[in-house]
Amino acid sequence: MSRITWAIAKDGKEISLLSRWVADRIWPGKNRDFGNCQGMAVIDGENLIGGAIYHNYEEDSGVVEISAASTSPRWLTKETLRVMFQVPFRDWGCQAVVLRVSDEDEALHSILDRYGFERFRIPRLRGRDRAENVFVLTDDAWAANKFNRKNEVH
Repeated sequence: MSRITWAIAKDGKEISLLSRWVADRIWPGKNRDFGNCQGMAVIDGENLIGGAIYHNYEEDSGVVEISAASTSPRWLTKETLRVMFQVPFRDWGCQAVVLRVSDEDEALHSILDRYGFERFRIPRLRGRDRAENVFVLTDDAWAANKFNRKNEVH
């Protein structure tokens, strides 16, 4: 079995390719993008299997949104989670991270709940008959969650 690793995408072509890869998996057949963004690629051996895009950064409020996609459940390792949230909280000084998730993605709901996110379900945010779940993780909840205590992340 190959080793899962990660890398922060560099500005320019790398982030452009990664953000397109994630957008194509979230919105297949649509020509949507994330605009000004940063990203983290998750690699299995030589293959890209996941990506997290940091976008809609609000410097004044210290909030950033993360959107992610993958082609393998192996992408979301404890190390990937550690780095994914260390970037906005420790490196950028954000006070909250936001993820938007469909009602149907119950597996991700469970992961985010265990990680310390607070869930807000908003009717019609994805369309007339489709709600969206906005998950918010504060810096305090992130620092206190069991995953960080085990890794002694400061």
